[in-house]
Amino acid sequence: MIHEMEQKNAAREKVLTASRELTRSCALSIRAVHRGENDRARELRDRAKAISDEITAELQDHPDLCYAGYILDSRKELAEAAITYAIINRLPIPSRHDLGVEPASYLNGLGETVGELRRFILDKLRQGDMERCEEILQVMDDIYSILVTIDFPDAMTGGLRRTTDTVRGIMEKTRGDLTTALRQRELALALERVGVKAADLGLGPEEPELGSSSQHFSPTMQNSEHPERL
Repeated sequence: MIHEMEQKNAAREKVLTASRELTRSCALSIRAVHRGENDRARELRDRAKAISDEITAELQDHPDLCYAGYILDSRKELAEAAITYAIINRLPIPSRHDLGVEPASYLNGLGETVGELRRFILDKLRQGDMERCEEILQVMDDIYSILVTIDFPDAMTGGLRRTTDTVRGIMEKTRGDLTTALRQRELALALERVGVKAADLGLGPEEPELGSSSQHFSPTMQNSEHPERL
């Protein structure tokens, strides 16, 4: 029995280190996606998937450790990185079987993807790409529509209800930001159109006529014209 416990502890220590490296690779992959470094993002995503597969192989004799919190959390990060990469690059979203992760990790990773999509939308807003923003907002809405239908105890879903509530808050805030930006753009375009029409009709600011300045009242000039009044 002591020998078995020693083996399990050794496996635990090994996969704990691997899970930290997995989480780090996922974070760097997401960072690369936002920077537009897709080759780097894909490389890091694939590396993270390979580490996850190594963890699965290491825990074949210790299946109970597969549900340890640090394993589920690291695989949630894998799901988030892979889904974020797919959505931003207009690729099919990978399934949990493609990634080899547990349902709870996949669903929570899907939910946390919404935060990364908000960041992407804000970047596109600064670039003026409203169409792409609306496209991503629709994806966020689709994700929320899926998560809100998952109604199981938190012990099974890993706190998915809390994640879903966060998704709703992020989505509504993003919708408000995007709506404000769209209204501002429409106003700017309307003002620009009015300005163009005013110029075409000659209704812009009038240029002063030559010599008009001499017609303004000036006590000094008036007195100089009638020196006898001094």
